[in-house]
Amino acid sequence: MPGAGGYARREIAVCGGRWRAGGGALLRVLVVWGASTLTMLVLAAVLPDFRLQSADGDSATRIAITAALGAGAFGLLSALVWPALVRALLLVPAFVLGLLVFFLNGSVLLVALQLVPDQRGEVAPETAVVVAAVMSAVASATSTALAVRDDGAYRRRLYRLADRRRRRGDDGLGQSRAPGTVFLQLDGVGHDILAAAVCERPGAADGRPKPPLMGTVAGWCDSGSHRLTPWRTDWSSQTGASQLGILHGSNFDVPAFRWYEKETGEVMVCSRPTSVAELQRRAIARTGGPGLLAGDGASRGNLFSGGAEQLALVLSVAARREKENRSRAGYFAYFSDPANATRTAGSFIAEVVREIVQSIRARVRRDEPRIKRGGLYPFLRAFATVVERDVVVAAVVGDMLAGRRAVYADLVGYDEVAHHSGPRSRDAEQVLARLDRSIELMAKVAEHAPREYRIVLLSDHGQSPGPTFADTYGLTLQDLVRAGCGLPVSRRARRSTSGAEARAAARAALHRPEKEGQRLRRTRANGPLVLGSGNLGLVTFPELPGRVSREDIDARNPALLRTLAEHPGVGFVLVRSVEHGPVVLGADGAELRLETGELVGEGAENPLACLGPEAEGTVRRSASFPHAADIMVNSAYDPATGEVYAFEEQIGSHGGLGGDQARPFLLWPVELTPPVADDVELAGAEQVHEVLRRWLHEASGPEVPLTAPDEPAEPAERIG
Repeated sequence: MPGAGGYARREIAVCGGRWRAGGGALLRVLVVWGASTLTMLVLAAVLPDFRLQSADGDSATRIAITAALGAGAFGLLSALVWPALVRALLLVPAFVLGLLVFFLNGSVLLVALQLVPDQRGEVAPETAVVVAAVMSAVASATSTALAVRDDGAYRRRLYRLADRRRRRGDDGLGQSRAPGTVFLQLDGVGHDILAAAVCERPGAADGRPKPPLMGTVAGWCDSGSHRLTPWRTDWSSQTGASQLGILHGSNFDVPAFRWYEKETGEVMVCSRPTSVAELQRRAIARTGGPGLLAGDGASRGNLFSGGAEQLALVLSVAARREKENRSRAGYFAYFSDPANATRTAGSFIAEVVREIVQSIRARVRRDEPRIKRGGLYPFLRAFATVVERDVVVAAVVGDMLAGRRAVYADLVGYDEVAHHSGPRSRDAEQVLARLDRSIELMAKVAEHAPREYRIVLLSDHGQSPGPTFADTYGLTLQDLVRAGCGLPVSRRARRSTSGAEARAAARAALHRPEKEGQRLRRTRANGPLVLGSGNLGLVTFPELPGRVSREDIDARNPALLRTLAEHPGVGFVLVRSVEHGPVVLGADGAELRLETGELVGEGAENPLACLGPEAEGTVRRSASFPHAADIMVNSAYDPATGEVYAFEEQIGSHGGLGGDQARPFLLWPVELTPPVADDVELAGAEQVHEVLRRWLHEASGPEVPLTAPDEPAEPAERIG
């Protein structure tokens, strides 16, 4: 992604940047100025509302001088005024600021032309927007190309940066040059998806194979510099549970993406800032340690801070009002460069158009499975795949140039697209290719950083394909539950809203308050509360205190549990029995008692058998959570196709058990010790946390303890 490269590497840029003296720098200034001047001349020739001469006409020389003066004034104003302008607009939502870039740039150009002697430059306001955007893009591309080809100038910039930081005394690079570590989380990319992306693809008619989808990562694997290891998630195979365990060492009592807590009457959601902040607080109280990134760490684009001091786009701090803690802090650093802002805004619009075209193409081809992709989704997709990516990558680049010890960043674009297009769709593959270019950029920057960096790629979960439960069976899980309770069922299946994670990130960027309703509002006629988290469903009886037992459920609703367990779209149901403890119910009367492993039911098959030998322990752990739902429902899973049935509007889902969703990856440099022995499975996000902590310890020594401090005697009070 050249955009972030320009932000990181540009020693000097006429349109936004810092003015550097010296022979090489002066040459770059002149080249960029010349490119901007030529661009202005071309635009004046083709645009009817833009002129660079007086009403009586001027000579070609005079027109060229006017263009040079206008380009120079525009560049100077951009460099001097733009950062202050963006800082003044920090109260404007970052999501909106990206769209305002065009108009702000146009305003700067209008002022610049007024500074041309004799006012020979004139442009209509609407045309000024176009001219300014094109000039910024050309100047950015030119300066970036020059910087890439001038390694000496780039190194000098790094040396000056390190010198300034040492003089301020705000880093420890003078005392230690131990290797740093960058953890890049490719959200939702399963192990098998990555393995396929680094292999040659079947070719066209000529029989020649196509190069790997992710060429940079493939090069690492082919050269032997990195090794690929799968790991297994917990039952709740979603970012909230996985990333909390990875960054803070504990994801205990995170049963799903969303769940109801009876003692507070609130629905906890892993994309809601207040919920995420509370989960982080609980994890810190449980482990007694601040997190993986404590001590000169940086958290970028994540749900949780990991104890890092440097935060940008971190959802757990999004609800805070203190200026230094705002999750939008990374937006200013990125959008303070008008060229970056213009490029990202242009890419945002292109991504919206791309999604609309791909959606229409899918409808014309009658692709199946298929879900609706209209409304705000094209904009949410563009925000996740363009704005968040650009800002996060730029922040990581800045972290490496600053020599930070550990950086953890989440790139969410693939996960968002795969939910709506499918994990193996062409749409999702295109996102993987663009992620690979971002990885390539960061790897090149690492070569020039003031300390060696080891880049670790990992994912928090995968995705399993499959049609939705509602599309397949004509009713939602809520309808099925109500039918089992003898309650009326709506004739029209209601669809859940997809894209919750991208919506939450956009809402945080917009700095909008959370939607009301996190505290459940109900009437007596509503019946049980049903929540979906991918292909995992949660059924709760809010009016009944504590975990409702199987015996109580059968007494109140005799047909409910068998209605759920016998449905062809349901794989198994978990309930708690007073007599037998946690019990898994399946088709044909199957009953698996988890405390003893006893399978009850004549001729019945173990409902967890198709999910692998580790499934029983995984479900047993979730059954011990205080906030496990009264009834936990996992959809059916077809081992032959790898498909599940999401209880949300998604054709690529995660959150439960079954298929690729529970098998993410860890791609690690061979300089590090293996995460586990070859014959041992890496199981659970908490174990991944221990592996990453060990790797940081290997690089930094006693600065990073191998284990978190002991659990405190008294838990902290609840936030909110």
